[in-house]
Amino acid sequence: MQKVFGRIAPFLFVLLWSTGFIGVKYGIPYSPPFTFVALRMLIAAPLLALIAVVVTKRFEITRAIFLQSSAIGVTLHGAYLAGCFYAVSKGLPAGIVALIVSLQPVLVSVFAAIFLKEELSFRKISGLILGLLGLIIVLTPRIRTASDISWIALGACVVALMGGTSGTLLQKRYGGQLPVLVSTSIQYAMTAFFVGVLAISTEKIEVTWDPHFIFSLVWLIVVLSVGAILLLFYLLRVGSAASVSSYYYLVPPVTAVEAYFLFGEKVSVYGFIGTAITVVGVWLVVAKRTSDAQSL
Repeated sequence: MQKVFGRIAPFLFVLLWSTGFIGVKYGIPYSPPFTFVALRMLIAAPLLALIAVVVTKRFEITRAIFLQSSAIGVTLHGAYLAGCFYAVSKGLPAGIVALIVSLQPVLVSVFAAIFLKEELSFRKISGLILGLLGLIIVLTPRIRTASDISWIALGACVVALMGGTSGTLLQKRYGGQLPVLVSTSIQYAMTAFFVGVLAISTEKIEVTWDPHFIFSLVWLIVVLSVGAILLLFYLLRVGSAASVSSYYYLVPPVTAVEAYFLFGEKVSVYGFIGTAITVVGVWLVVAKRTSDAQSL
């Protein structure tokens, strides 16, 4: 059963994570970006704490757990989500946001080789480059049609990229020794505090409780903040940071397909070609890990 779950977990993660931009598109018109993120984390934190108490019958926090979890939360969730939400709220097309933050696998691979001593083989490098190339092919038509791109929004994407990269490395470094549910609850609480301060300082906190916003908020909390994040932590626990990060390459193409069915957005021939190239690139990165798992 564990082997079966291990094989489907990456596909399930990509599917769930890809719905994030769809959720943002539904909800962002009804709330300022930082307020939206802070509200999401403010609800998700006690929800994970409750799940931790129900599952483990305890909620134990040490100084190390608090500090390490807080660092992961502020980077992996706070900087990443705040940057992405802010960029979308400023009108930057989701495709461009996805392209910028999808540089994460390359950065994670390089930094993981330096700081975590992970292997960075020629095959893995080739896969990362091929995956990035396929992703660019998928998103090029959207980039060409984009106009009035905000430099502030681009800067927010860079913040999101660096936050996601450093948070992934921190989770890989410390996550194995942290209680998952307790740690995730702390991460969300610190994210709510961090982004909440940004919201109070820079925004007029005003939420329109439209059904679209409520659906978006519930979806992002249950599916992303609970389901997808726990899957991500599981994948990081059993695989390398570089291999797991390569799955992010598959998120924009999957999101494009979802947008086609939900919003009628067109999927071009470039999309199919780029997706095929991206899949090959990801396979090159994770093939070794998959074969090793099968041999256990």
